[in-house]
Amino acid sequence: MPMTSSADAQRDLIAYLDFHVESGVDLALDEAPHDRFQEADTPAPTLLRTAPARDAPVEAARRALPPRDAVSSREEAPPAPEKAPSPPRTYGQSASAKPEEAATDARARAREVGTLAELEALLADFDGCPLRFTAKNLAFSDGNPAAKLMFIGEAPGADEDRVGKPFMGRSGQLLDRMMAAIGLDRTMAYVANVVPWRPPGNREPTIQELAVCRPFLERQIELADPDIIVCLGNPATKAITGTKDGILKARGRFYPYAMSHRTVRALATLHPAYLLRQPMQKRLAWRDFRLLRAALDGKA
Repeated sequence: MPMTSSADAQRDLIAYLDFHVESGVDLALDEAPHDRFQEADTPAPTLLRTAPARDAPVEAARRALPPRDAVSSREEAPPAPEKAPSPPRTYGQSASAKPEEAATDARARAREVGTLAELEALLADFDGCPLRFTAKNLAFSDGNPAAKLMFIGEAPGADEDRVGKPFMGRSGQLLDRMMAAIGLDRTMAYVANVVPWRPPGNREPTIQELAVCRPFLERQIELADPDIIVCLGNPATKAITGTKDGILKARGRFYPYAMSHRTVRALATLHPAYLLRQPMQKRLAWRDFRLLRAALDGKA
């Protein structure tokens, strides 16, 4: 039998780990593996006493009740002393803060920063969103912040979480090819996401997570000050335009986006990840990017 070289074993191990990462298994919950199929065949331990049979005498149930004098003694006992009031919480300093409180704190903090670098540093220390504690890295932005074109996606994936920048995986490679088709690259655009931290297992961000991150996104757009925003996918389109339409109905249209000092246009189109799953829809994205090119050239 031929012996497996260490290089082959390393390659097989990396492929095995990549398979689990692509499947969404990217967190170790225990040091030792568990055979859940074998555990399913093992009867669960009985933690509660067996309930009395339905035909048990009523007297047995009565004996389980406390005596009347015990009840009266509890009623006549002096009330327990009131607990000391909890110290006031500094909202946004703990992931246990209520979502609305964290969103309020995020809005106040976002208004205080004056540059994109300050905003990124603020997000790196902000712990009002629980996604920060499950993600490896903050994926704040990529590209040219001085560009007049800004792409906004949904949330980082596994590759983006490892690198710390948005659109670094297969979706990012497709986005680069889509931009190149109309004569653009990342030096000509600024790239960000609605949520800068990866949701566990690549799930969609929750309404609460979107609400907490929204003030930071709005401030990021204002500081970048693009002339045109491209919303990649349904979550970004709804967050930026406020439309209730699905992405297949909303795409291919410009929507007004109001900043504090001016209003710019936001174009809705399909997310590259969706196009990887539905390659036949690339024809629609091509129409949208041709419209984007015409808008950049002042013809639309």
